[in-house]
Amino acid sequence: MRFTIKQWFTSSALALMLTSGAAMAADAPSYGPQLQGFDYPYPLQHFAFNSQGVAMQMGYIDVQPQGKKNSQTVVLMHGKNFCAATWGDTIKGLLGQGYRVVAPDQIGFCTSTKPEHYQYTFQQLASNTNDLLKNLKIDKAVIVGHSTGGMLATRYALMYPQQVSKLVLVNPIGLEDWKAKGAPYRTVDQWYDRELKLSAKSIHDYELKTYYVGKWKPEYDRWVDMLAGLNNGPGHKLVAWNSALIYDMIFTQPVFYELKDLRVPTTLMIGTSDTTAIGSDIAPPAVKAKLGHYNVLGKQAAKLIPHAKLIEFKGLGHAPQMEEPEKFNQALFKTLR
Repeated sequence: MRFTIKQWFTSSALALMLTSGAAMAADAPSYGPQLQGFDYPYPLQHFAFNSQGVAMQMGYIDVQPQGKKNSQTVVLMHGKNFCAATWGDTIKGLLGQGYRVVAPDQIGFCTSTKPEHYQYTFQQLASNTNDLLKNLKIDKAVIVGHSTGGMLATRYALMYPQQVSKLVLVNPIGLEDWKAKGAPYRTVDQWYDRELKLSAKSIHDYELKTYYVGKWKPEYDRWVDMLAGLNNGPGHKLVAWNSALIYDMIFTQPVFYELKDLRVPTTLMIGTSDTTAIGSDIAPPAVKAKLGHYNVLGKQAAKLIPHAKLIEFKGLGHAPQMEEPEKFNQALFKTLR
């Protein structure tokens, strides 16, 4: 059989994609249910406490600047597909500016406990975080939340305004109510079935499109390995179950309606090419077209939040702190000053 040049390129590209996908699946690491085996950029500690009648552990990073200290603490809240470790470049930059940095892994995520049963609410996670900060004798801090961590940071600031000196929301999800806009509801069982099927390739493809706007860098491979290894490990089913419960929390507990009630100095940092919207993958085309427009959502949220400031990163995606860490850090430092 003869191939035209166009056919040869097409078949070669397809073969390369299939080979890459197979290699990605074969090379996927395996980590423990609390991410055992994955290296964190800073020493990892664990906070032991009881929640909902069960003994829990929250993994967290707590690092002091090596040089001059400015006596301020920044608490970093990770997103759904992220961990404390993914804040590495931000932590390094903040330490250089004299800040103490605390970056917890929330219950159900990364290096923290994956309970068999847990009623996930943003109030519960905020309370857990507050208990951690009390244990660390931190009375007031700058709260920085990314993605789902932005929803949590908002809830934290609503619950504990006296303990928040500034609130910074980095591409927070929940700037719109997807359910109210027509995105279909998934049951926890449906989320669980979906999460069981996650693979290194599906994680890579989603992040490429949504987080990095089609531009991949080798350093992003580590974060695919982190999630794929957790889902590929001995705690696979427990990890998937907690992930399903967390997605249900995100979808059914919007903070959007309470943005107007924030009473702490707030800055939104928005990658304008972000298209994240929970449920958009199964939404009808007409509904999907209305969801996840961060170039609009950031501006709308800034008007809803009293005296909010808006910083836009034109053309960046869902994770500007990882996509362009130097640009992000400079904007963050300016905000904190």
